[in-house]
Amino acid sequence: MFQDFKYSILVTILCVGLAIWWGAVTPMGVFTAIFLVLVLGIMEVSLSFDNAVVNASILQEMDERWQQIFLTIGILIAVFGMRLVFPIVIVAVATGLGVFEVINMALNNPAQYSQYLTASHAGIAAFGGMFLLLVFLSFMFDHEKEVHWLGAFEEKMSALGKLDVISVLIALVTLFLIQEFLPMPTETRLTVLMAGLGGVILYIAVSSLDVFFEDKEEGEAVVEGAKRNGLAGFLYLEVLDASFSFDGVIGAFAITNDVVIIMLGLAIGAMFVRSMTVHLVHKGTLNEYIYLEHGAHYGIGALAIIMLLSIHFHIPEVITGLIGVSFIALSVWSSITYKKQLAHSV
Repeated sequence: MFQDFKYSILVTILCVGLAIWWGAVTPMGVFTAIFLVLVLGIMEVSLSFDNAVVNASILQEMDERWQQIFLTIGILIAVFGMRLVFPIVIVAVATGLGVFEVINMALNNPAQYSQYLTASHAGIAAFGGMFLLLVFLSFMFDHEKEVHWLGAFEEKMSALGKLDVISVLIALVTLFLIQEFLPMPTETRLTVLMAGLGGVILYIAVSSLDVFFEDKEEGEAVVEGAKRNGLAGFLYLEVLDASFSFDGVIGAFAITNDVVIIMLGLAIGAMFVRSMTVHLVHKGTLNEYIYLEHGAHYGIGALAIIMLLSIHFHIPEVITGLIGVSFIALSVWSSITYKKQLAHSV
């Protein structure tokens, strides 16, 4: 177990050390900096635990080379790209300022930086929410899925999956209903619509990459596995991680406006999510707890709805985190119960 988490522990020590230095050279103070970094790390893990489970289900079907790429280059993209660079790019695009001007604003006027980033929340939530909604719907409507956590309900959902476009159809209807009925200014409606469509298009594009990896001899039998191998699987995982990170970055500003502390705290959380992914793969946890993947996808579905509703309603991050963890806990309990019943029937 230590082997899987050693890099996370090292990154945590490094980030806490940097937080101590930052707290000492700023009015924040050392103890406050340490506390905030650890709280942000825990928040990121709680928001993304279901992400780790889904990542593991995909990662275990990738070859070793691409697993290593995901755990090295992928973590750099996750920590520095999505938790640091991406928010800066969003503010730069929204304000028309240069990247270096935004970085200066983030360091010297974090309150204004936070306001600009929060003002972009509607588009971010629509984009990430639609992508995650399609991840959930595609799992629910998978007609080849043999394990059903909720019995007859999931069986009927899987049967509907024979209609290839049903996931996209439901996602688009959801998007149109949200931008039509949620109270918001006209310009925000257009932003939500365009960003939501962007999330749908990106999901379709990434999910369709599997055709480039199809084995002509085996045909359709390898199509699903192909999506989870090589470049296609890597891109799918990175976009999935990005969708999860949106919520964490925005939510972090409810705790502190200090972007250095936010980056350090979210980096700790992102590393532990990666380590949990590796641990789940190495331990074969998904095979041991057969409903765990189901619980993770229900958590993703709940997060998608929360992100879409957050366009207008404020939903505390603690609720978002608890919902995901609750689905995971219930799926583990159901898996243990199933194993006991199976043992008794033998």
